[in-house]
Amino acid sequence: MNPYIVTPDLNGESLHIGIVRSRFNEEIGLAELEACLGELKALGVDERDVTVLTVPGALEVGVVLAQMAETEEFDALIALGAVIRGETYHFEVVSNESAAAIGRVSLATGIPIANGILTTETDEQAMVRAAEKGRDCARTAVELGNLVAVFEPELDDDYEDIDFDDDK
Repeated sequence: MNPYIVTPDLNGESLHIGIVRSRFNEEIGLAELEACLGELKALGVDERDVTVLTVPGALEVGVVLAQMAETEEFDALIALGAVIRGETYHFEVVSNESAAAIGRVSLATGIPIANGILTTETDEQAMVRAAEKGRDCARTAVELGNLVAVFEPELDDDYEDIDFDDDK
């Protein structure tokens, strides 16, 4: 057996990446963003091909990701932010609903989304994880952006010569 094996491609040259960052827990989101942008650059993504938008909190990330995905201008998207447990049930609602929205947008549009919204017990846990999560999201976005491109149909050169308006 000789299967066709697609190997991970971390070459980001020519990819267009969109990032949505929650401003809630700002210091953590900024640490994620800095690490993410640094890793995207290291992977060859041109800074002119990266768009960064911010929203008030994690619950708002999904709607902006959906709008970005619908433009069809991005090969992959990244969600950044942090939800930190408090004393109420709100943590579970925000964590679950933001993750569900990200998954729904990705499945509905076919645009890969790297979920970097941290869910931690404390600010300290989030800060410890922020930089690595930002780098991980950059790698994931580049790899999946390239992987999805493998499945895009290529038009045959002869296809351009077909006259679809011919009434014969």
